[in-house]
Amino acid sequence: MGERNHLSAPGAVGQTKGRWTMLFGGTIAALLATGMLMQYVRSPSSKAATDPPAGQARVGSPGKKPEVLARVDKDSITYDTVAEECVKRYGREVLDDLIHRLIIQQACEANQINVSEQEISDEIGRIAKRFHLDVNQWQQMLQAERNISPIQYRQSVIFPMLALKKLAGEEVDVTEKDINEAFVRNYGPRVKARMIMFDNQRRAQAGWDQLKNNPDDFETLAAKLSIDPNSRALGGQIPPIPRFNGNEQLENAAFRLKKDEISGVIEVGPSRYVVLKCEGRTEPVVTDIDEVKSVLYDELKESKIQADVAKIFEKLKKETIVDNYLTQTSNRPERNAAASGPIGGAVQPTSGTQSKSNASPTRTSNAAAPAKTTRN
Repeated sequence: MGERNHLSAPGAVGQTKGRWTMLFGGTIAALLATGMLMQYVRSPSSKAATDPPAGQARVGSPGKKPEVLARVDKDSITYDTVAEECVKRYGREVLDDLIHRLIIQQACEANQINVSEQEISDEIGRIAKRFHLDVNQWQQMLQAERNISPIQYRQSVIFPMLALKKLAGEEVDVTEKDINEAFVRNYGPRVKARMIMFDNQRRAQAGWDQLKNNPDDFETLAAKLSIDPNSRALGGQIPPIPRFNGNEQLENAAFRLKKDEISGVIEVGPSRYVVLKCEGRTEPVVTDIDEVKSVLYDELKESKIQADVAKIFEKLKKETIVDNYLTQTSNRPERNAAASGPIGGAVQPTSGTQSKSNASPTRTSNAAAPAKTTRN
């Protein structure tokens, strides 16, 4: 949300594009930290008048004659032809989306949980308001920036989010310690730095030896040696490093450095080693925690709820038997690589329903989540 956590109200959708891009980037990073990066699925749009209530899949009428959708001279293009082509192009992603919604819907029915259309509308209004937009502006932005129609947004983003919140329970504990750490993380001083990332310790040590002899060549060596494409293109420049950022080794090493000092080799994860060059510290924008305490509380609460949502959805996926005949996968314990599905061919065992990645129930939960409190 930029300096001091506020987005100015735009006069038109186009004027917010830059802020929108930054907003999504920051929210994705936040969701990654809690394992809640949601999958974006480009499924065909549907008309509101013919779509079922949120969370429910539409089922075609069996035995219906193929509808002719176009004629080219004497040749016809039927509904079935178009449907087959759509399945080839988007079938896996759309089917995953439908499977995830059905898993959640079945869990709601089993627990006598209902998400009403009014609740969905209220939530969309609340989210739009948090971004200082009216509902129409918000939906236009989703359509333009993420190709998500209002119906898709209701069914595949807001319904799963609200349902999983109810299944997980919204009671979370935000402590004074949590708030104090969030204040330091979001508003406290940060270390301005450049970074070179390596994929093994031997290369990291060799790179550090070059830096030791040529400390003024850090930017050039970063562009040459770093395996991180984003910072490499900027001569190793990275966003300022805050306290309580989730990587204690990196944080501690960064805050020990003085300006122009180069760190030793820091192990920051599996097969990930970095060397930092300190370029100074940032100045705090907010020094009084009381100015932002209520905002921090709301954001911490939302973050903890999202973490609980991620856990409950992973639990539901493990407990629900799914046979995906399109991708020839199943999470049945008794299945193996030799088992045959109804459509023929081997059905490979899998721990979930995803065909490409660790997909979650909604395609852009970052489109639903409020922006984090950050300081540039």
